[in-house]
Amino acid sequence: MVFAAPTLAHDAPQGWSYPFSCCSGYDCRAVSQTSISERPEGYVIKGTGEVVAYSDARIKNSPDGEYHWCSVAGANDGKTICLFVPPSSF
Repeated sequence: MVFAAPTLAHDAPQGWSYPFSCCSGYDCRAVSQTSISERPEGYVIKGTGEVVAYSDARIKNSPDGEYHWCSVAGANDGKTICLFVPPSSF
């Protein structure tokens, strides 16, 4: 018999859960505000130079107002799976 493992998310340090679709249980982590910058074309992941457009479906609202980055295999040089961003300040 084959049993499927439950699809559980893991928790952000502030206690909310990353969606499994973003993290596969280990790909997400909180990142400092200095790790992400905002440019006219979108959010820039400073460690990789990747630009994630503001309209990209990978952009998610951050429940705790902090940046959280989910990358392939949780690697610091991985492609973005999801990016949780704080609300825009006006």
